[in-house]
Amino acid sequence: MHNTSARVVLVQERVRQLRRRREKRAIGTLTTAGAAVAAAVICTLGAVMSGAPAAETGLYGSMLLYGDAGGYVLVGVVSFTVAVVITALCMKYRYKREKQGQEEEKK
Repeated sequence: MHNTSARVVLVQERVRQLRRRREKRAIGTLTTAGAAVAAAVICTLGAVMSGAPAAETGLYGSMLLYGDAGGYVLVGVVSFTVAVVITALCMKYRYKREKQGQEEEKK
């Protein structure tokens, strides 16, 4: 039989395992959703760029697709996506570093 302090340690460790599993699942879900959105944007942009330029005048969105400006839009979307991924990785690294520091303080 375990005493109370040993049970508390086992419960805390199990809680940490479950939290890590939940975080990994959430990160996987967000990654999949981000990839799906990026693929949808790329497919939409490819479909729009292959067609004729928009005939509507006075709309800023149609001006972006006129005169091969679609490449600039694509670069903007890709750079935004890369920035979001880098930010997410930095936040994950920071969280992991803080967690390790807290565990070292407990010891």
